[in-house]
Amino acid sequence: MFVTPNLEVDEHLALRPASKAVLPEMIEAYHEDSQAAQTALPWLDPEDDIRRQLRDMLYDIESQQGTGRLHFWSIHATDNGQFVGLVGLGDELQAPQSTYNLGYWVRKGHRRNGIASRCVDVVFSWLTQRPELTTVEIAVHPHNDAGLATAAAVCERWNGERLPEFIGIEFNERTVPHHLHLVDVRRSE
Repeated sequence: MFVTPNLEVDEHLALRPASKAVLPEMIEAYHEDSQAAQTALPWLDPEDDIRRQLRDMLYDIESQQGTGRLHFWSIHATDNGQFVGLVGLGDELQAPQSTYNLGYWVRKGHRRNGIASRCVDVVFSWLTQRPELTTVEIAVHPHNDAGLATAAAVCERWNGERLPEFIGIEFNERTVPHHLHLVDVRRSE
């Protein structure tokens, strides 16, 4: 199995396997900017208990540890351990050739610093250790300018592509169009 490891991003950031320990800081981050959290985690139902939904997500992530199906990390500042965001490889796939879908969420006070891109590069570099080809999809809502810019930058660095047509993704009983980007991550030689 491919266990989710601790990863160092740089001297300022570290990735730790996501766990229930970050729940209080995730809730705090959600309340700092609930709209951005909804964009990053579109399955969240704002009419339902957010704490329970985030707790259940973290429980699901922890219960899948060691299976290789999911890999989620909490992003932390190395100087004080503060929760900065979340990055992960999930299994809710749109394209039949995909191995994982990529998701990321950066806390309000830490945005526009390239954190998502740097974390994705570290995660993709880790994926190059796998013996087989790994296809990662990135689904982005067409009005999410920051998400589109990050996905385009990731595709440029990792030779990915944005598919020309929209795909419909079901969220809370409605279909929402998204751009789909695909990146083939190959084993490094």
